[in-house]
Amino acid sequence: MRNQTILNELFLSGLSKLPTLRLPLFLFFLLIYLLTLIWNLLIIVLIATDSHLYVPMYFFLSNLAGLDLCCSSVTTPRILFDLHTKTRKISIQACITQVFFFIFFASCEVFLLSVMSYDRYTAICQPLHYTQIMSWKVCVQLVSIVWCLSFSFSLVHALYAFNVTFCRSHIIESLFCDFPQLFQISCSDKLIYILLIFLLAGFIAIGSLTLTFLSYVYIFKTVLKIKVEGNRSKVFSTCTPHLTVMFIFYGSSCFNYFQLIGSHQFAGNKVVSMFYTVIIPLLNPLIYSLRNQDIRKAFQDVLLKFIPNKAYILPKLGRMRGL
Repeated sequence: MRNQTILNELFLSGLSKLPTLRLPLFLFFLLIYLLTLIWNLLIIVLIATDSHLYVPMYFFLSNLAGLDLCCSSVTTPRILFDLHTKTRKISIQACITQVFFFIFFASCEVFLLSVMSYDRYTAICQPLHYTQIMSWKVCVQLVSIVWCLSFSFSLVHALYAFNVTFCRSHIIESLFCDFPQLFQISCSDKLIYILLIFLLAGFIAIGSLTLTFLSYVYIFKTVLKIKVEGNRSKVFSTCTPHLTVMFIFYGSSCFNYFQLIGSHQFAGNKVVSMFYTVIIPLLNPLIYSLRNQDIRKAFQDVLLKFIPNKAYILPKLGRMRGL
């Protein structure tokens, strides 16, 4: 029998061990988190209160904003707590719980991005039947399926993690608890988990990417048939934010999870994990709102209700349209 010490508590390595950087990092993450809350809540409130935004595209966008808000709230407060207390200690149960909720919200975002690509395909390629295909009942059912599939996927990982023994090290090389770094310190057989990752995550990634790829193939075919240049660019403008968000999200998350098969720890892993858990939830509402005339119009209407000096605000908002 091997002489092993079973761990009950873990320590997060954090982004930097220099004491002089704790306060700047704390202020940086706090600012990012507050901006994330403000932007995503603003998107949700605008869509919920403006009747002109009661369409499937903005319904899915409000769900995406809610997921970004939840995903950031799972990780960022813990990062702020560790920077403030300087302990970075976390129990096994709390660590796996954080992993469960993070994978749950991240998986929801993967499925939801695919649903949004199907929504764009229906709106562009089948505009006459759009209201029938993407009815409110169908939209609610699609979102419910997204949440159920994501819950099952994250539950499988959490149940498996509770049966894993951690005994190699007590330090997680990450800002928060995540499976690739968590299983680097386990002494259990990782082959089963790696197979599980490739089966389940592969099913999600391949299925989602296939649906998105086919949707945009038909979208591009339809757009190329449009003879008027202005109409063509207008259609492309509705797809650009979605494609941008997908490339950023998939690129950063795939780099983090598929390096699990290797035994090497890269210095950039912390930066990449910070990017898709802290920065992306802030970027998503900005990407979708800055170039979206409907969101800007709704924001303008809210400003005009609360700020009396309309003569000063309207020219400012007019210049914003030129961005």
